Amino acid sequence: MMKAMIPLAALAASACTTAGAEADTPPMPSGECKAEAAATLVGQAASPELGADALRLTGAKGLRWIRPGDAVTMDYRSDRLNVKLDDSGKVESFNCG
Repeated sequence: MMKAMIPLAALAASACTTAGAEADTPPMPSGECKAEAAATLVGQAASPELGADALRLTGAKGLRWIRPGDAVTMDYRSDRLNVKLDDSGKVESFNCG
């Protein structure tokens, strides 16, 4: 039984790596959120594409949509971008935290 587990473990470990993946992978966000970099997106309708653009522009690792009346935790995360929306679902502002 133990002999069968060793090759299986090696196979599982090798499945986690891919040759040449570094060249195809876009750079990861730095995690240092710079909300002002997304200023050109203010006034646009909320969408997954807008969220992706905002993350790319600001370098944040996470995104939080905040709609009018939403309960929002007060925890501060320097790698999170907050997107404040108006009643119609358009972006009012961005801030980090």
